[in-house]
Amino acid sequence: MYRRRNVLGGVAATISSLPLATVLADPRLARAAAERLERHTLTLSNGKIVQAFLGRPLKRRAPAVMLVHEWWGLNDQIKAVAAEFAEAGYLALAIDLMGGRTADHRNQAKLMLSRVSRSEALETAKRWLQWLKRQEGATGKVGVVGWCFGGGWALSASTVEPVDATVVYYGRVNHPTTELKRLRGPVLGHFATHDIWINRDMVTLFEVGMNKVGKPYTNHWYDARHAFANPTRARYDHGDAVLAWERTLAFFDRELR
Repeated sequence: MYRRRNVLGGVAATISSLPLATVLADPRLARAAAERLERHTLTLSNGKIVQAFLGRPLKRRAPAVMLVHEWWGLNDQIKAVAAEFAEAGYLALAIDLMGGRTADHRNQAKLMLSRVSRSEALETAKRWLQWLKRQEGATGKVGVVGWCFGGGWALSASTVEPVDATVVYYGRVNHPTTELKRLRGPVLGHFATHDIWINRDMVTLFEVGMNKVGKPYTNHWYDARHAFANPTRARYDHGDAVLAWERTLAFFDRELR
């Protein structure tokens, strides 16, 4: 999916030279990357404890990025991407909206999705963003990125806690203008022309809403299918995934540095 730079320190010399797509597609390598992250917890207003995993960059002061997982849950793949963001110089936090559960099959994922409470998810995202901003070494600049299920929640998170940049990978963007007007930073969207769920009609309405409230956005379309950036799934498209990742890094570098 994207090529790694000086990754995983002392875990294994071979991992540092591998493309990230190779790491994400291999459960053993993804686990090795995930194990570099720190586990943190916080308690919601209803007493529920939620978790997230943090990757720290080498720099003492750095901008932050919050990652929101797909409907498969917070698995080692998303944690490995957080490790890559840390290698790119970001304080990277992968949050969990599924209560620690992960899925391998669609039916499992659908069941997990049905159990997500909107109010809990919004509070979870808001609280973790606030937590990130307070971390030692944080510059105060924060971005959010999410994929599929997490893409929609990344955009929602940006409407309940001010952030400087948001990236949506083929996630739900049919948010009302009352929510979109609360966005502070620009939005970058990655969408697939053959996506039957997050389709052109939905994205067009999103663009109309963003224009109506005067919020900046950039949308890119790829000749691909839904989840084209996930190398563990059949719809993965290597070329488009690489291009989307390069655009994501350039966007965050411009907005958060």
